[in-house]
Order: sequence, then structure tokens, then C-alpha cells
Amino acid sequence: MGFEEEYQTFMNIHLQARSGERLRRLQEGHKHAEMMFLKHVWWPSFHHFQYLCPEYEVNDFKEGTRYLDFAYIRPGIRICLEIDGFGPHLKNISRWQFSDSLERQNQLVIDGWTVIRFSYDQVKEKPRRCQQIVQQVIGRWLGDELHLTTLSFLEKEVLRLAIRKGEAISPIEVEKYLKLSDKTVKKILSQLVDKKMLIPASGIVKIRSYQLGDQVKNLI
Repeated sequence: MGFEEEYQTFMNIHLQARSGERLRRLQEGHKHAEMMFLKHVWWPSFHHFQYLCPEYEVNDFKEGTRYLDFAYIRPGIRICLEIDGFGPHLKNISRWQFSDSLERQNQLVIDGWTVIRFSYDQVKEKPRRCQQIVQQVIGRWLGDELHLTTLSFLEKEVLRLAIRKGEAISPIEVEKYLKLSDKTVKKILSQLVDKKMLIPASGIVKIRSYQLGDQVKNLI
């Protein structure tokens, strides 16, 4: 299925699972900016919504509750993704509200969250850069998944390079990174393509660059 169908399924699952204040918050808090993030940043990066939760409730440091725009949660990983709009309410924010916002973020970090924030303008005007950041921050944890595969050490290192970069990698970059001959690098890249871990990004007769394949994205 495409984005629209998967998005509706994703939202329906969370709407049906909630009630009371948590349901109201999802209905009112998940708006255009959050949908745009999913459509232009998250979906092109992973083509699924696994481990992602919209309007996620967390305990407040003042013994109340707050909601994160999105939480990406799986064993050992907790990532907060926030999309910040820019409007009159931000221009008129008080010093206390500004301090409270910073304290909220600090508390999330203390509690073990990785916090990633984007402005609405970034999502709208620079979605590819946002995709790279999301892929990189989530890709940091991919090593824990890669060690369960049958890939060789060199194959894993090539994939880690591609994940950290967040965009296509060239054979020359791999040669410099691994300090190997072009012949050996071509063999490793070819093996990863055969395993659907990488796919050609440019070039037909002679492949000039490679990007992550669905097999790796499914690990993420």
C-alpha cells in the first residue's frame, strides 16, 4: 500500500486504542504539521510506521503529563520527534514558558530519551535533509540488529557508513573508509546488492553510487 492507505491504518489503530484525554489529545494535537512530517520525512525514509507512536504520553517532571509529537520506541531505544511551528504564540512566549520548554527537553534527556526537533519550515522546504537526520539518529542503533545477521564484518561496516551518511555512498568513499582495493570493494558492494541490503542509486552500466535497500530499512 501507499502512504495514504498506510497512514489511515496507522492513525485508526491509535485512535481505536485510546479513550478520554489521550484520545482527545491525539484528535486535536495531531494536525497538518505532524501529517506533513510523516508524509515527506518518515514515509520516504522507511515506508512503514513500525515502532512509531503519535502524541505519546509521558510523565511530566512536575508530576503531570505531557505529550510528544512522536515517540519511536523499541527495546533499548526511545526517540522523541518534535515538529515545531512558528507563529504569534511563539513570538509572545513568556520567559517562564521558554524556561519551562527547555526544562521539559532536559528532563526527557535525563530520562533516557534522544530528542530530535524540526521546524515546520524544515519539513516543508528541506524534507530530504530531515530524512537524513532521522535515518542517521535511528541508524545509530542499527548495529544491535546487524550483529544478528549473517553479514560479514566488511559488509556490516559498509552499511554503517551508508547509515551514518544518510544518503548514497560511492565505491571511492568505501575504498577510503575501509582502506581496500577497488576490486575488493566492488565485490562487497555487489554482495550487498544481491542480498538487497543496498540498491544502485546512480549509474546503469557502471554504478556510481549505492543507497540502503528495503532489507536494511526493515531492520530500522
